[in-house]
Amino acid sequence: MPTFNMANDKKIIEEVSYLRKEIQKHDRLYHTLDAPEITDADYDGLMLRLEDLETTYDLASSESPTQRVGSRPLPEFSQITHEISMLSLNKVFNEKDLIDFENRITKRLEDNTLLKFSCEPKVDGVAVSLLYRDGVLERAATRGDGVTGEDITHNVRTIRSIPLEILDAPENSLLEVRGEIFLGKPGFQKINERAEKEGSKVFVNPRNTAAGAIRQLDPRNTARIPLQMYCYSIGVVKNMDLPENLSDIFLVLDSLGLPVNPDRATGIGIEECFAYCLQLLEKRNALNYEIDGAVIKVNELATQKRLGVNARSPRWAMAYKFPAEEKSTVVLDVEFQVGRTGTITPVARLEPVFVGGVTVSNTTLHNMDEIDRLGVRIGDSVIVRRAGDVIPKIVRVLNPLGNKNPITIILPAMCPACNSPVEKDGEVLYRCTGGLVCPAQRKQSIKHYASRTAMDIEGLGDKLIEQLVDEELIESVVGIYKIDLDTLVNLDRMGKKSAENLLSAIEKSKSTSLARFLFALGIREVGEATALSLVNHYGSLDGIMSAKTSGLEKVADIGPIVAHHIRLFFLNNNNVEQIFELRSSGVSWPDVSVDRDLLALADQTFVLTGSMQLMSRREAKAELIKLGAKVAGSVSKNTDCVVAGPGAGSKLAKAQELGINVISEDEFVEMLAQLNNVQVRT
Repeated sequence: MPTFNMANDKKIIEEVSYLRKEIQKHDRLYHTLDAPEITDADYDGLMLRLEDLETTYDLASSESPTQRVGSRPLPEFSQITHEISMLSLNKVFNEKDLIDFENRITKRLEDNTLLKFSCEPKVDGVAVSLLYRDGVLERAATRGDGVTGEDITHNVRTIRSIPLEILDAPENSLLEVRGEIFLGKPGFQKINERAEKEGSKVFVNPRNTAAGAIRQLDPRNTARIPLQMYCYSIGVVKNMDLPENLSDIFLVLDSLGLPVNPDRATGIGIEECFAYCLQLLEKRNALNYEIDGAVIKVNELATQKRLGVNARSPRWAMAYKFPAEEKSTVVLDVEFQVGRTGTITPVARLEPVFVGGVTVSNTTLHNMDEIDRLGVRIGDSVIVRRAGDVIPKIVRVLNPLGNKNPITIILPAMCPACNSPVEKDGEVLYRCTGGLVCPAQRKQSIKHYASRTAMDIEGLGDKLIEQLVDEELIESVVGIYKIDLDTLVNLDRMGKKSAENLLSAIEKSKSTSLARFLFALGIREVGEATALSLVNHYGSLDGIMSAKTSGLEKVADIGPIVAHHIRLFFLNNNNVEQIFELRSSGVSWPDVSVDRDLLALADQTFVLTGSMQLMSRREAKAELIKLGAKVAGSVSKNTDCVVAGPGAGSKLAKAQELGINVISEDEFVEMLAQLNNVQVRT
């Protein structure tokens, strides 16, 4: 290392100081103002000269621009508590909501004078806090939960638009600056072009890339991402004189070399603020950074203080969210997916398009009615909309005549997962009828079959069922009765005793009632009450399975739609085969021989009201149906009896008004015991 003399020492130090200031100036011109004054080659020359001087004469400093490449990786992030909480903003989506925001402020201030607001773009990035002590960057932190954030100082130091030192800072001063770190559109494009050349992973969107970069343990990785920052407020300030208005504070921050958004403005009254929002929306796509709205803040700090804050957000600021962002793309194909309950949903496969902050390559078309409404076909150019975190959707077709080879989207007649017939369910939905055998519905059908109100297999819970299906140990409800001890004890968290208890419960479930078994099959819209009605009407499973739709409609409380569901279920040979296998596995029930005319409560209508303490409402309803009664939800002149428990209200009053027989729960339980020797909890 050379030996200094006084003259050389002074010249070298002056040159190093000059180079640092020049590089800091050009960093600001390039990264913040987008107005470079020198070429990249000239900039590189300045940087190389500074690096050479610092290395040769041992003048390296943590505040030097040469240190932005990053230090060694950290083992983990440390936590930082914000002296002043970093609150999030409430959001509005239209002019009326903005006016309401202003009205709340004026009401709280008890002053109708038009306020001055500071307006700025809502940059889509990561909120951070920078702390300068005596003008030197001491600490940087994420917002975190608003109270505690992560120390990201090592990464922030690599961001060239953030000065490591602010000029002319007073002694013993403290300045906390808050802002949004983001990745601009040109920077995002540049790193993805580099990723493609290197054969590495292409980044999905600027915001997530910035969030990931700022939380790297190795700052050298952060330094590879051209992050930027715009300051939007201040926090702790000591021994520094700052203006009383936010708009003037931005001017001071700018003069100190801190990056502020050039697209900010002020407005008198909320109408001017709304006009600013509309203007910003018009030039949104032309900006070099991603935004998702505008931020409106009361400009005067004293007024901000008077208004105060809520638990999570300031009363003096509001985020105006822009309408959904839209992009055009092409429908490449449409596939039909089967949900866990059998719903058939069309899903459009799209030519990938970046919209609303993510790359979209598929989206649901919801149902066939939506396809008809849009008039969409395979090969069509369409507009895709995505707002915030909302699932993207196709909103309209562009130039249908431009599709030279359109392919009409046709609903499959058979389920794409199990090849069972597809049926219409209600106005717009279609469902697979292979509930017991459809792979897409496998877990759901087994969970329902084993549930307490169905076959009541104690110990066969949802998580265990998912494990058994995921490991391909059972494929359908029939597989429940093929499980052995060795299989169970080899499962995670399954001891021998638990396995033996489960096998005992499975064996016990083989002896059931026809109504329970019928309900357990999971026929659409056949609940416990409907299952009982079917058993009471037909008396046997064979009778129910062979019933025609017209006959099913004669069963109490079964209309054309439910009758159609039942008929389709038993016309499906796969379902019938499953039932045969279940019975072959030993599932059985006592013979049922019912003459409906002899049922004690045949064709009588009951209404249950108030709370029930001796038996559940579900149990009471089941017992009434078993005795031939109908259970209605409201009282009318056709009601025969009302069972009134504690807390009975309007239904009891209506029954008394109509002179309908009313009995207490105790009388109801006694009646059931006399009619059917029903056992109840006491």
